[in-house]
Amino acid sequence: MPRSAEISSTSDVTAPAAAQPESYAYAELGNPETGDCAVLAQESALAISYNGISYAVMMVSPTAVEDFIAGFSLSSAVVDSIDDIYDIRLRYIGAAINAEVEISSRAFWAMKQQRRQLAGSSGCGLCGVEALDQALPQLTTLAKAELPDPAHLVNLRERIAAVQDLARRSGALHAALYVDGSGEIRACREDIGRHNALDKLIGALLREHLDVRQGFAVVTSRCSLELIHKAVRAGLGNLVSLSAPTALTVQWARRHNLNLIHLPHHSAPRVYSPAPPAREEQP
Repeated sequence: MPRSAEISSTSDVTAPAAAQPESYAYAELGNPETGDCAVLAQESALAISYNGISYAVMMVSPTAVEDFIAGFSLSSAVVDSIDDIYDIRLRYIGAAINAEVEISSRAFWAMKQQRRQLAGSSGCGLCGVEALDQALPQLTTLAKAELPDPAHLVNLRERIAAVQDLARRSGALHAALYVDGSGEIRACREDIGRHNALDKLIGALLREHLDVRQGFAVVTSRCSLELIHKAVRAGLGNLVSLSAPTALTVQWARRHNLNLIHLPHHSAPRVYSPAPPAREEQP
């Protein structure tokens, strides 16, 4: 049976150079003779099919696409394990990317059952019981993990800025990073979408067989409930956010034993999950 370490990733056409930021000329408003050039982030439409059935189309940054697909497949509950992904085949069509993903029969059957349940839902967003189940899913509670060493969060914002290669040139990009148990940044993935950045990171960690229970993941964006879902499904032990979490995000992190830490700009890291014992019962 195919194993995660041997996921086949092939491309029918070489990835275009446009995957890297490009420079675009601009003129100043009211002074058209004055201008310069600026590097802008790239984005592509990515269509994902599983075993020949179209599943989703989304806008992504066209880098680390295989990592994104692996992470998205797991964090969106299309597969339960990286072992369920057998093959990823990419085809570049101009600014679009078509991804044909081969998954296990078990995962494919579960995916088709989910699609059948959602087929009758209305199209106005989170409508119907099935849609709410998707927004507030049942998740497996994690085993408790050790909190990271506070020293590993010192100057973390500056360290993140130093490794955000794409954002440093173009801006307009979120990042998700993994800091290992010794405090070293082992992986950084960037994307125009904050969910996409975390999916790329999850995919990279799984494909490289890094221990997601050691160290911590970092998101530079707002820490929404969906990011908690993805972190729990991936089995992460610690999630650090550069933006303050919402109340619901903290509740879900505590409920599922995900350690959640906010790193403010000018004060010490704040541990919201697990809850401080003396304050756990406060509303």
